[in-house]
Amino acid sequence: MQGARRAAARRRALTTGAWAAGTAGVLGFACSLAGASEVSRLVPVGGTRVLIPHLLALTLVHNRGIAFGLLTRLSPGATMAIALTVLAVLFYNRTAWPAARAGQWGFGLIVGGALGNIFDRLRFGYVIDYVDVHVWPVFNLADAAIVVGAGALVAASLVGRRRG
Repeated sequence: MQGARRAAARRRALTTGAWAAGTAGVLGFACSLAGASEVSRLVPVGGTRVLIPHLLALTLVHNRGIAFGLLTRLSPGATMAIALTVLAVLFYNRTAWPAARAGQWGFGLIVGGALGNIFDRLRFGYVIDYVDVHVWPVFNLADAAIVVGAGALVAASLVGRRRG
């Protein structure tokens, strides 16, 4: 009887985790698309719109490279191959990620952010970056979702190790 209860609890946890990851992925993807669309409407390419002086601005940049404009001389096909490989590795190792809700949200944010950037690259041949904090290269909400998701995965992994 205990085995059946454990199996049912495990199924509920997996279903809840899948919903958390899916919701986070959709949110990351939708915010990425909405942010890029709105900023493209408000700011010309290469232009800047200051929101908080010396702290935050919207600066529209077409990023043809990978992260932070690195490797801009790679062909679009090579860039896409790298992005798709990273996604494949994420999904292949999905069972290794923590089952805690924070880990599932982290996984979903990473996937949603990555898909947002891939969608931009397929649609335009570049990624639209626009968040300018003046101490870091210009980035977008998809990049932020990836970083926050990675942080959530690391935190969930560390908490899981302490308990185990």
